[in-house]
Amino acid sequence: MTTEPHRVRTRFAPSPTGFIHLGNIRSALYPWAFARHHGGDFILRIEDTDTERSSEEAVQVILQAMDWLGLDYDEGPFYQMQRMPRYREVLDQLRAAGWVYPCYMSTAELDALRERQTAAKQKPRYDGTWRPEPGKVLPPIPKGVQPVWRFKTPTTGVVGWHDFVKGRVDIRNEELDDLVVARPDGTPTYNFCVVVDDMDMRITDVIRGDDHVNNTPRQLHIFHALGAQPPRYAHLPTVLNEQGEKLSKRNGAKSVLQYRDEGYLPDAVVNYLARLGWSHGDAEIFSRAQFLEWFDLDHLGSSPAQFDEAKLRWVNAHYIKHTPPDQLAALVRPLLERDGITAQSPDLQAVCALLHDRAQTLPELAQQTLLFYRPTQPDASALEQHLSAQAKPALIDLRQQLADLPEWTREAIAAAFKAVLKQHGLKMPQLAMPVRLMLTGREQTPAVDAVLALLGREVVLQRLAPFLD
Repeated sequence: MTTEPHRVRTRFAPSPTGFIHLGNIRSALYPWAFARHHGGDFILRIEDTDTERSSEEAVQVILQAMDWLGLDYDEGPFYQMQRMPRYREVLDQLRAAGWVYPCYMSTAELDALRERQTAAKQKPRYDGTWRPEPGKVLPPIPKGVQPVWRFKTPTTGVVGWHDFVKGRVDIRNEELDDLVVARPDGTPTYNFCVVVDDMDMRITDVIRGDDHVNNTPRQLHIFHALGAQPPRYAHLPTVLNEQGEKLSKRNGAKSVLQYRDEGYLPDAVVNYLARLGWSHGDAEIFSRAQFLEWFDLDHLGSSPAQFDEAKLRWVNAHYIKHTPPDQLAALVRPLLERDGITAQSPDLQAVCALLHDRAQTLPELAQQTLLFYRPTQPDASALEQHLSAQAKPALIDLRQQLADLPEWTREAIAAAFKAVLKQHGLKMPQLAMPVRLMLTGREQTPAVDAVLALLGREVVLQRLAPFLD
C-alpha cells in the first residue's frame, strides 16, 4: 500500500470473540474522529487469529455497530487470517536477519521454570535457554518436538515512546523476555501480526486501550528489527462501570446494538461516548461536526472514565428533543406497528412534535404517543377524585362549547376553557385534570388544549360522552 507523506492513518482492530460494548467501541470512535479531523484514513482490521473463539456472527455485530454509529471506514475490513502468507514472509525475513530463533522448551518445562522463579521471588519469565549467543552451547534438540519461534529482545538499554495519554514511557529491556512470535504449527502470534499489519497499512497513530501498554515495547522492538517507523501511540484509560469495576461482559456491559434496540439515537451515543475520556472545555452537548472539528489527542483524559447510564439517558433525551419531528416519526412508527398500531390519525409527526420533550428513549416516546391512538380507561379512584360534583356541570358546558366551535384550533379550544372557567368560578386544574383523565386515562399530558387540538373534535366528543351522559 502507498499513502501520502504525513497523511494520518488510524485503525480499529477488534477481535471478533463476542459482542462489542461501549468500552470497546470507544477504541473505534477516537481513531475515527482523529482521522476525520485531519482528513486522513480510518482502517478497519479484524484480528481473527483466535480461531477457537472468533466467529462470523461476532464480525457482523462489529460491522452493524459501526454502521449504526456512523463510524465509516476508508479501507477494510482486513482479516488477519487472510494475511497469513504475508506474516510468514516477514517471519522468514526476521529469521534470515537473525532476529528470531527456534525454542524447544515445552510448556511443562516453562511452567516449572516459572514456578521456581516465583518461589525464589523472581519475575516469572522465559530464561533464554534456547537463545543463540556467541560461544554458547545450546541443549540437544529433542526428537519429535516442533519449536516455537522467539524474538531476540535486546538485553540492555531502554525501549520507550511518547504516549499522548501517559506521557513518556520507558521500559528497561532487561524487564522483557524473548517474545514468542510463531507457534509450533507456524501460526504467527498477536504481537507479531499487529506489527506487520500496522507497517503494511502505514498506520501513523494507534489509539487503543491501556491494556495494550505492555504489548507496546515488544511491538516497538519488532518495528525496529524490520527497519520500519513505528506509529505514535495513545493508550486510553479503562472505562469503568457504575460500580467502579472495569466495563466488561462479565461486569454487566451491554452490547452496543442493545442500546440501538433500547431506543437510543446514534448521535446521542457518539456524543456521550466522546466525553467518556475526552473533553473540549466544559462542552457536554455538541454535534458530530463539532466533535470532529474539536477532537485532538491532547485532551484525552488520563484517569479512568466511569459509565453512567442515567447521564446517557439525559443526553439521549436532549437529542430526541432536538430531532426533527419527521425523523422522530419515522423512528417511532415501526415501534407502534410492532404493537399493531397504524398511527394514521392524528398525524404521527405532529404527535412527536408535541411529545418530544417528554421521553428519554424512543420506546418511551412511542409509549407517550399511545394516548392519541389507544384510549385508556382512567383509574377509578383518580377519576372519582377529579370528576367532582362541582366540576361536572362545567365539563358538560365545556363539551357543548367544544361541539359548537366554528373552527377546531388550539387557540379556539383554549378560549373555550377560559370561558367555562370564568363562568363556573373554577381554576384550570379543576377542569383540565378530569378532561385529561377522560380523554387519555392519564393525569400527566402536554398542555390540554394542544392535546385536544391534535385528537380532533370527533374523537374528543366521543371519548367524553361515556363520562358526561
